[in-house]
Amino acid sequence: MSVDSDRIDSQAAPEPVGAYPHARRAGNLLFLSGVGPRKRGSKDIPGVTLGADGEVVAKDIEAQCRSCFDNVKAIVADAGVPWKNVIDVLVFLTDMKNDFKGYNAVYAAYFAGEGNPNPTRTTIEINALPTPIAVEVKVIATID
Repeated sequence: MSVDSDRIDSQAAPEPVGAYPHARRAGNLLFLSGVGPRKRGSKDIPGVTLGADGEVVAKDIEAQCRSCFDNVKAIVADAGVPWKNVIDVLVFLTDMKNDFKGYNAVYAAYFAGEGNPNPTRTTIEINALPTPIAVEVKVIATID
């Protein structure tokens, strides 16, 4: 992990696709940039099958969500913030009608119930994301 005063750059999470850090500290809050399902050091995207033309031919929203949430956990951990301190989650889906049920089931495993942070949550549908993914997650956590 690299920390430049308030900037967090995780060595476990996928490299950003633009000019931004994984997260920033501001006062007693940690703000994460949008986090997708890619794996660090790879162009492969869990839950996405691309055709020869680079277009999505199959997707597994649950695999994408698990990978997103694992990436978020890695960034939060690299920032030295306990998982229980996640207080707000904003999720972008590209296909609410078909993907919400699977996303919601995976979300519950990571954020609801005993030992999980149970944060506030907003889920919105958008046209597209900057890479061929169906979900992106943005998180705010408190810093002890």
